[in-house]
Amino acid sequence: MELAKRAASLTPSTTLAITAKAKELKLAGHDVIGLGAGEPDFNTPQHIIDAAVQAMNEGNTKYTPSGGLKELKDSIGAKFKQDQNLSYEAGEIIVCSGAKHALYTLFQVILNDGDEVIIPTPYWVSYPEQVKLAGGIPVYAEGKEENQFKITPEQLEASITDKTKALIINSPSNPTGMIYSAVELKAIGEVCLNHGLVIVSDEIYEKLVYGEYKHVSIAELSSDLKEQTIIINGVSKSHSMTGWRIGYAAGNKDIIKAMTNLASHSTSNPTSISQYGAIAAYNGPQDAVKEMKKAFEDRLNKMYEMLNEIPGFSCIKPQGAFYLFPNARKAAEMTGYDTVDGFVEALLEKEKVALVPGSGFGSPDNVRLSYATSMELLEKALERIRRFMAENRVQLNG
Repeated sequence: MELAKRAASLTPSTTLAITAKAKELKLAGHDVIGLGAGEPDFNTPQHIIDAAVQAMNEGNTKYTPSGGLKELKDSIGAKFKQDQNLSYEAGEIIVCSGAKHALYTLFQVILNDGDEVIIPTPYWVSYPEQVKLAGGIPVYAEGKEENQFKITPEQLEASITDKTKALIINSPSNPTGMIYSAVELKAIGEVCLNHGLVIVSDEIYEKLVYGEYKHVSIAELSSDLKEQTIIINGVSKSHSMTGWRIGYAAGNKDIIKAMTNLASHSTSNPTSISQYGAIAAYNGPQDAVKEMKKAFEDRLNKMYEMLNEIPGFSCIKPQGAFYLFPNARKAAEMTGYDTVDGFVEALLEKEKVALVPGSGFGSPDNVRLSYATSMELLEKALERIRRFMAENRVQLNG
């Protein structure tokens, strides 16, 4: 039976593939350390779980409006007001089955066949695939390592054609952990305004920002930029609720209405119980969010120091999220591999450490290491990487 062309063109998720391989080895009895996780290793805070249980006991297990509960939209609106001083009414917010679903639905309603979307590299693996599923064409702008993997206004300008419809900004970034400053966002925003581009601002990691750095939403910089921006966010990373599948989009009411209409014919609505959990997440105490952030920052500082001591790796220190994204090209060469992908495969096979190759993010010289696991396992994993480098070193010409 022949598949639809849109399905046949899809590239499988690199992160899910490496996770599946690691799980397969674990089931076979191997001591595998997986550093591919894209989710916090903490359980959902108890008051959120309690709220979901209460919702079930009270019979809140039925359909909800397609765009989400009014109470949850109000909580999201209050969060925007408190964090970015942004005002969004209920009609400017849609709650979806995860931030990934919010992005998918957005592209479905804003893109026509042949419309181009500028995607800075390195990128989250699902951006290009979702654009293609909506009939769009991904156009890549290279975020150079010497510029902290961020694109410049000049690069953006050079990437725009008469078919360009949107730009994706992910700050803090997955996979790099880098953050765009207010100055950088304003300059990029001016280019977008000049060309009437939709700005898709993925801010799912906004609560995980470290040191002196600060998350800035491009929508908060001016009313014009707010009008052109669709913010994507959710509770998955901030409140360790990945499995609850609650994300949302906020922005232009016509776009949000179209997304809501589409959702009514696809998912019907996000899970009712999860929505009540998300209300508790935003309305309840935020102590757990701060504790998780502190744990991630401690791990980052330790892991960054240890990784940079291993020959063959060079890494810019991330400013947010929970990933390191070192250049591993030299590490691959030092151990006799032509590609970083080959190096990653060998490391998993020989030392049972699972990293995600940067090729899946549009950056083949890099690897992504998640520090969303215990410090004990992180230290053990890095010691295995160090051993792999020592035991597999080859003599290089010159």
